[in-house]
Amino acid sequence: QVQLVESGGGLVQAGVSLRLSCAASGRTFDNYIMGWFRQAPGQEREFVASISRGGNGLGYADSVKGRFTISRDNAKNTVYVQMNSLKPEDTAVYYCAARGSGYYSSNSYRRPADYDYWGQGTQVTVSS
Repeated sequence: QVQLVESGGGLVQAGVSLRLSCAASGRTFDNYIMGWFRQAPGQEREFVASISRGGNGLGYADSVKGRFTISRDNAKNTVYVQMNSLKPEDTAVYYCAARGSGYYSSNSYRRPADYDYWGQGTQVTVSS
């Protein structure tokens, strides 16, 4: 089992950057495929990005490709998402998630149901 805690959210203006972090408990962090999702008010939770266990496989939603970068530091049990050129439509609660099984590909595991563990979320609000 793994516990996830997100941090780094806040209120920012459009065009700036923000980096979210997700710290995981336990000693087997590199056994997990990690993902970032977001949920805006009244909307379903949607995929943002994912990363393979070793960090060399990456996947992105079309809406964030070229602006967001997911990365992980397995020595620190942490996954990140660097968010550049933020837009008001990026406003949402951002969640990190972990999946313990399966083989990673960049187009896989894009549904919330694909993940086993979730953090509590961190709010990102982008003003215009």
